[in-house]
Amino acid sequence: MKFSVIICTYNRAGSLMVTLANLAGLSTNAEWELIVVDNNSTDNTRSTVEAAAKTFPVDVRYLFEGTSGKFAALNTGICAARGEIIATTDDDAFVEPDWLDRALDGLERFNCDFVGGRVLPAWKGPRPKWLPDRPGLHWAVIALLDLGTEPIEFGVNGLHWPLGVNEATRREAFTRSGLFDQRLGRRAGTLLNQANREWHLRARSGGIRGFYIPEMVVRHIVPADRLKKNYFRRWLYWHGISRAILYEKLGVDMEAPDPSELDFSKVPHIFGVPRYLYRNFLRSFSQMLIEKLKRNVVASFEHELRLWFYAGLFRQRWKNHPVGAHVYSDPTAMQPAK
Repeated sequence: MKFSVIICTYNRAGSLMVTLANLAGLSTNAEWELIVVDNNSTDNTRSTVEAAAKTFPVDVRYLFEGTSGKFAALNTGICAARGEIIATTDDDAFVEPDWLDRALDGLERFNCDFVGGRVLPAWKGPRPKWLPDRPGLHWAVIALLDLGTEPIEFGVNGLHWPLGVNEATRREAFTRSGLFDQRLGRRAGTLLNQANREWHLRARSGGIRGFYIPEMVVRHIVPADRLKKNYFRRWLYWHGISRAILYEKLGVDMEAPDPSELDFSKVPHIFGVPRYLYRNFLRSFSQMLIEKLKRNVVASFEHELRLWFYAGLFRQRWKNHPVGAHVYSDPTAMQPAK
């Protein structure tokens, strides 16, 4: 089998039903299967999947993962997958009909281990004035990505990684690099968000390469309840916590982990935080005030979000000081499917 398409879901039977209908319209000659991993839902997720399976054009497999967290569910799906290539999307996304063919073409054209593409918005509410309709810090919060119209290698020259809502990875890459560290991913009550980046950093160090394929397109629903400033503030706060945990595990730059080359054992720290980050915090604070005086709502809110990022980062590092960086045991070895 060429592809296993994996969707992890939690209490979103309504949007899942629409996503399944969209996936049923995929046009490809490649053999594929669909795996839906139910992450302990209490709604009618299972019956929704079973109803869709009756008329779905390929085999649909329902799996249950009781451990809370998207990446716990994703690891379960990966272990159960029969395809040579693992393609992932979300229960609130819509893929283009040629999605799998575009992914396969990219993998073969660049002889690489994974590919990812554009994630464009499907707005479900009015876009507020403080949210620009272009790539930037704000887009990371609502899981959107657009790196232009030309293919480019991920992880080179500081280029960040694909989003899990639109990614296809050769299964052997997980065999070589292990699974996701689910403790760095979102789970109930948190917005932790560095499991995907941690895996890619780990994989990159092992020689695994991937490319951005602009023709590989997914549209991601942006619900109205996420178009509020408090959601963005909370997400950036947890982003700071997540980056601090990543620092504890890998020792990479908390602001720019992908191109990180500093030896942080030689960088001056204050209460567990590299000293230069305090200067960066003050710089963002002053820039926020300047942009507020200019009545630039986009720029002022972006600088405010950076302050929330630093708040989460400082909180996590101060929590660990003076004990120092905590080193995790490796939870990412391949585990049997449930």
